[in-house]
Amino acid sequence: GGGGGGGGGGGAGRAGSALAAVLARPGPARPSLPSRVSFQPSADMQGTTVLHDTISARPQPLPARYFDTKTTEPISFFLSGLEELLAWQPNSDDEFNVSAVPLARREPPLQSRRPRTLVCHDMRGGYLEDRFIQGSATRNPYVFYHWRYIDIFVYFSHHTVTIPPVVWTNAAHRNSVPVLGTFITEWTDGEKLCEAFLAGGEEAFGAVAEQLARIAQRFRFDGWLVNIENKLSAAAVGNLPLFLRELTARVHSAVPGGLVIWYDSVLKDGTLSWQNELNDQNRMFFDACDGLFTNYNWKEEQLERTQRLAGPRLNDVYVGVDVFARGDVVGGGFDTGKSLRLIRQFGLSAAIFAPGWVYEQLGKENFLQNENRFWGSLAEYLPTHSICTLPLTTSFCLGMGTSTFLDGKDEESGPWYDLSAQDIQPLYPEQQGTLSASCCLRDAWSGGSSLQLQGTIPPGEERVAVRLFSLQMPAPPKLFLTLLYKLEGPQPDDFTVALEVTTWDSGICFEGNPTSLPEPNGRYHPRFLPAPPPFLAKLLAACGGRQGSLAPFLLCLLPLRCYELELQDCSLRDLSLIVSRQQPSLQETPFSCLLGEIRVLDTAGVAASLPQVHGVEASQLWWQEGPEPEQLSLSLTLRWSFPPGRARCLVGAASTGSAAAPRSSPAWVTTAH
Repeated sequence: GGGGGGGGGGGAGRAGSALAAVLARPGPARPSLPSRVSFQPSADMQGTTVLHDTISARPQPLPARYFDTKTTEPISFFLSGLEELLAWQPNSDDEFNVSAVPLARREPPLQSRRPRTLVCHDMRGGYLEDRFIQGSATRNPYVFYHWRYIDIFVYFSHHTVTIPPVVWTNAAHRNSVPVLGTFITEWTDGEKLCEAFLAGGEEAFGAVAEQLARIAQRFRFDGWLVNIENKLSAAAVGNLPLFLRELTARVHSAVPGGLVIWYDSVLKDGTLSWQNELNDQNRMFFDACDGLFTNYNWKEEQLERTQRLAGPRLNDVYVGVDVFARGDVVGGGFDTGKSLRLIRQFGLSAAIFAPGWVYEQLGKENFLQNENRFWGSLAEYLPTHSICTLPLTTSFCLGMGTSTFLDGKDEESGPWYDLSAQDIQPLYPEQQGTLSASCCLRDAWSGGSSLQLQGTIPPGEERVAVRLFSLQMPAPPKLFLTLLYKLEGPQPDDFTVALEVTTWDSGICFEGNPTSLPEPNGRYHPRFLPAPPPFLAKLLAACGGRQGSLAPFLLCLLPLRCYELELQDCSLRDLSLIVSRQQPSLQETPFSCLLGEIRVLDTAGVAASLPQVHGVEASQLWWQEGPEPEQLSLSLTLRWSFPPGRARCLVGAASTGSAAAPRSSPAWVTTAH
């Protein structure tokens, strides 16, 4: 895959077909020059494409911007300076950087009139292990997974044009969060760059706006944070609002739902002076785009003035909160909630800068525990958003792990990191002392992690409900639900586990915080099915990781439970897990449950046939001797077409014989809906 061996593929909307690479040595001499690559159907493996190629040892040089020079694996990239920006053109080498995951719909929509939460990710200059598009063997990497609590994700670095690594765009889009890149100018070089394109007039700044919009459209992210952190000449600052209007209009045209947000920096006279508020000195920039991201050293009276001046656009002001607490700030670190509490009192949105503080300052070893603590401390100030489309399928994978699990079994030990493999993430409910939700890396059904629910059933009560997903969508007439779980602890047989679906009247849609919605008027416990109906069994078999067989479900300690629910004239509200005692008790009873996978399927969609992969192509073939004697390894780029959003991961196969094509990264279970 992708010039470097391993799994994956490039381009938007591409998923996998199994590949068998047929390798043959042409005689005892050195391998000959390459011949034309061809594909033809295999006679013995249905759905498999066979590649016939004559081997050549001549290396195929790959451009260093798009491929790692040591491993040849595809990497994400940035652009430095005005010349690189204006010279940029899309080409076949950059296709790995195109997001394959459309931005999932959400409720309420992003433009609803409620305070929003923006996260600005800034870590050690950016483009670290996350630059490897097909993943890396990184131990204890940084991951973000509290997507339900945020509305916008910005990838920040100090390169002129920061194109978000596609792994971040894929993970965010799967969880309904748009992603912005960064256009930044700084210091003396920034002054020169701004003079060149802003003072140069409409043609010059129009060309920059056009290129930025084309880049967002090409790589399928959602817009830009614009950060001009250098003083400007009178001519340059005079054209700055015009540039912002041009850029905003072009992004809106090129990217559905696109955004341009301005960072609080220069003033209308060209002075570089951070205001920490919206005022008459920077309002003309706010008026020219979709929002303002303020600096971090604000006081309460500045929030009050900002609220007054913003008027009906107060939700478009993102008040900066530096988690590192640099300068004179209200609160950072585990006191970040102090800042958010004040911001929300004035109805303003928040921009949380560098929440990677948890990882950088507190260490890697206990990162997941500290990350849950950090975001749990902010949850009451973070309006969540709901899932509004089916199917809903997740194995709770974080996009990293210490092993690779397939059908509940440890297939390959060793660390890995690939945010594109991150699944839809749940809410992470926390009730101090009685309930916690966390990520478990030691055991999983698929990928690298499961969701661990730990808590207690209070004395005298029979059960506890754990709210996993907020839903806002019309309920189809019939749902199928599947659940894979494992009860832990000394007496797992003392408990039963089931799903609960809550509803409200049809057509009801709330723009408020789904974490504080009114009580549902319908509460349903789907009917347990001893065996899935034939067409559901067929789907599960097609999505199985081992030769399409359901046998792994029977062999694994995780039981597969299927449910059916018929509904009429209502809307879905919540999906919860119910943990119940088998016997009444007046004592507090602790429990621990691992969730391996949940599916919520509209039966009308289940009956539809699965689409086929087509248009398989191979390019950039590079043969190397080894790693073992009498072996050859092959690096190549594969391209194929498959509907976006219909496949979660890739599983690949290579033929074996006198020569082999070893993989350099894990292959993932494929699950299609």
